Amino acid sequence: MKIYICSKFKKGPWGGGNQFLKALRSEFKNNNLYTEDVQDADIILFNSHHLSSEIINLKNKYSHKIFVHRIDGPMALYNYSKDRRDAIVYKMNRYISDGTIFQSQWSKEENIKLGLKCTKFNSVIPNAPDLSLFYQTNKQKKISDKIKLISTSWSTNPNKGFEMLKFIDDNLDWTRFSMTFIGNSPISFNNIKYKKALPSNLLGKELQNNDIFITASQKDPCSNSLIEALHCGLPAVALNDGGHPEIIIKGGELFYGERDIIQCIDKVSKNIDLYRNNINVPDIKNIVQRYIIFFTDVLESALKGNYDIKRINYFDKLKLKINIILSIKN
Repeated sequence: MKIYICSKFKKGPWGGGNQFLKALRSEFKNNNLYTEDVQDADIILFNSHHLSSEIINLKNKYSHKIFVHRIDGPMALYNYSKDRRDAIVYKMNRYISDGTIFQSQWSKEENIKLGLKCTKFNSVIPNAPDLSLFYQTNKQKKISDKIKLISTSWSTNPNKGFEMLKFIDDNLDWTRFSMTFIGNSPISFNNIKYKKALPSNLLGKELQNNDIFITASQKDPCSNSLIEALHCGLPAVALNDGGHPEIIIKGGELFYGERDIIQCIDKVSKNIDLYRNNINVPDIKNIVQRYIIFFTDVLESALKGNYDIKRINYFDKLKLKINIILSIKN
């Protein structure tokens, strides 16, 4: 089996989807499963609404191949209610996808509520970072005099929780704590130290030098920054929203807002070793095996005649492209 990921990969610091897909591709290569030539692929993995026209053309040209759709959380919840990119995702899933991978159970349920029709083959498989960049150095590392908090975000979207970071900046006891924000921020801080976005190799080292990770992102299906921090051995304090509860489980605390975030930070800070020992996130090798099992199930069912691969004719192709154009314009 050979796999091709249809994505415009970006070098250096970028969004979580790009970082995860790079890690996934690298591990496929390690298992001799990846091809850079789409003609040689049995499985074509595509992501959300991205490269929709290219995906349609590939489906038309390679109708005998398996197309698997990796879906994010609903953009209408994360960005704004009239965001029409979800409509593109749902049309692509209907006409193109032979299988669907959701990043979290929350993402699956919320997309279905908004109108997504699941394919026969679908699975929830979370993300994981590159193990050579994000890993735990010492489970019993010494805590500094001040407990060091850290938060990261590539995106400046307000739903990344910047108002909550500002609340922390104004209300945390800075005689006990220090905090760093790494990434791109639309606001300035008085007490939180700000650093610009870093490449993954440097970001991993920064995470390893801290004690607790903070995220207040809303409607986040499977936060890559949260997963990177947990892999570096940082217990997390996260907003009880999106896919955060599925990721953290017992490796941190969930908060609901300004009324309890300080208490949650305090609680984790007094039991860091306990929370660190409770971190349980699947690594990229485990995630790749789950992808392979899913791909194999779809491929074998198709080969045995138990599942008909979707075909796209000229009229379906034209109709889909018109729908995408209208969705973008609206």
